[in-house]
Amino acid sequence: MSDQTRSREIDHDLAAHVAAIQSTVAEGSDLIAGTIRHLTSCFSHGGKLLVCGNGGSAADAQHLAAEFMNRMRFDRRPLPAIALTTDTSILTSISNDSDYEQVFARQVDALGHPGDTLIALSTSGASANVLAAIQAARRCGMVTIGFTGEAGAERMRPSCDLVLAVPSRDTARIQECHEFVYHVVAEQVERELLQSEGAQVPESSLH
Repeated sequence: MSDQTRSREIDHDLAAHVAAIQSTVAEGSDLIAGTIRHLTSCFSHGGKLLVCGNGGSAADAQHLAAEFMNRMRFDRRPLPAIALTTDTSILTSISNDSDYEQVFARQVDALGHPGDTLIALSTSGASANVLAAIQAARRCGMVTIGFTGEAGAERMRPSCDLVLAVPSRDTARIQECHEFVYHVVAEQVERELLQSEGAQVPESSLH
């Protein structure tokens, strides 16, 4: 492959990335705002966040939980957020003794309470263990928020209180948009919580 061809392919991917984010924001701005509003209330009232997903979405679950547990942009109290993808002993024991489909749901049953929130990540919306976790969260009285792609919207919407569906069927573009959205969500939740506690927060985080 020539450098010129390689450059054209990079430009094509970049254009697709930008277009996917623009479409996601245009079509999902109300859902993003609703997610910010809900998580701000959840943390304000002592609730916690559980996050789950498979593969790249498992890594995203850990990333999102870390933004809340530690910090996004501002120094503040840690916020209770747990990725259900990290404990290999729990994951393998449930998979071995029961069924991999229950690997997240069983953790939700143990940790979830009314007032808590589950964010379920599935680019396809078809991951059986993620859908089982959503059902477990509903039984626990939790609020359920789904992050998916175009093909997954109809699969996740019946069981979720909020669903952000990236208008794409390309897994890479969907995951990139998810990351953009949860960075926006994490920063705005952080900002709103600090402001509600009387802290002085800069109007803009742009550098």
